[in-house]
Amino acid sequence: MATTGMERLVGGIPWPLVRESLRLMRVDRPIGTWLVLWPTLWGLAAAQGEPRDPALWLVFILGSFVMRSAGCVANDLADRKFDPLVERTRQRPLAAGRISPRAALVLLTLLLTIALALALTLNPFTLQLAVGGAFLAVSYPFTKRFIDFPQFYMGAAFGWGVVMAWGAVTGGLAVEAWMIFAATLAWAAGYDTVYAMMDREDDLKIGVRSTAIWFGRYDLAAVGMLYLISLLLLAGAGWHLGLGAPFLAALVLAGGQMIWQLRVASRRTREACFAAFLSNRWLGGLLLAGFLWGGLTLPWL
Repeated sequence: MATTGMERLVGGIPWPLVRESLRLMRVDRPIGTWLVLWPTLWGLAAAQGEPRDPALWLVFILGSFVMRSAGCVANDLADRKFDPLVERTRQRPLAAGRISPRAALVLLTLLLTIALALALTLNPFTLQLAVGGAFLAVSYPFTKRFIDFPQFYMGAAFGWGVVMAWGAVTGGLAVEAWMIFAATLAWAAGYDTVYAMMDREDDLKIGVRSTAIWFGRYDLAAVGMLYLISLLLLAGAGWHLGLGAPFLAALVLAGGQMIWQLRVASRRTREACFAAFLSNRWLGGLLLAGFLWGGLTLPWL
């Protein structure tokens, strides 16, 4: 796979501990941050309406980056004995021995401390929700050993930002928040199944579980169903919130992009599955635009 500009930037840092710490946090591969951030901002946009509080958005943008980074460190600590056996992950810092487990644990503690400091700027209700979010992020890596569908657990971890964002704005939760959360869970389980298709053979050898294995030959049919569920839940949330034509247009375009993903992933090569997975960063941004402008009334519609 081609080297990105961010990978070259991080790779050029001359201090080994800093460089490998950033790699451990996946700063050189920001796709995960986008996938955590977009649903969180959906929740903020849906709960706030107008006007929007820039300070609150900054807290959640920083929080998404920090918690995604913490999740990556926790994941590699949990998988440090498995990653050397998988082609795609054997060069990760812990797997390759370029950083020690002790240094990684210190980094994880630092990231969780920063996340707590950010959460302390929010209301008490959201601070309580943050505890659940931290538990989901740190415990997710271990689910691959015990359940056949860890992608659903990951979806809950990625979608928890929706719940926190809604709580931060309103001091409580509403049905729309849970609908957007459930939509995120289904979307994430779908795209992470596509991602897991790249490692299916290695995972079968080492005993790691995934929905790519669980769904078997029906993997892409299941992904398509999860994507459809996600769109229907978002449509329901939009209807409850009174969102109009721009939001509907975003859903239609997102649905087209999901169909494109399924067609690309049907080649079943590592490169094709990765390309389909990566495209979700644009899909999430498209849906955010729908939430932001969904309340607009266009005179010609």
